Amino acid sequence: MEHTIQEERGRFYIGEQSSPVAFLAFDEEGDTMIITSTVVEPSARNQGLATELVDHAVNYARKNKLQIDPECPFARDVIKDTPEYHVVWKK
Repeated sequence: MEHTIQEERGRFYIGEQSSPVAFLAFDEEGDTMIITSTVVEPSARNQGLATELVDHAVNYARKNKLQIDPECPFARDVIKDTPEYHVVWKK
């Protein structure tokens, strides 16, 4: 099930802005998107929300011609394990 992903400066989130059930935080420096963390509330875990957020970040990077530096271990693993994401991976 796909969820509605909202965007605000430096963050993609699912749920309410003031209390999201999941979010991915990032910084943009030049042509690089640095994913710093993914967080999912315990009650919402094991539903694929963090992976959906990483997928959204990759699409955002493609659209904006950015390379991704995944400092977040979870995001790094998703990108590493998904060959079609390697094109935006700044190794």
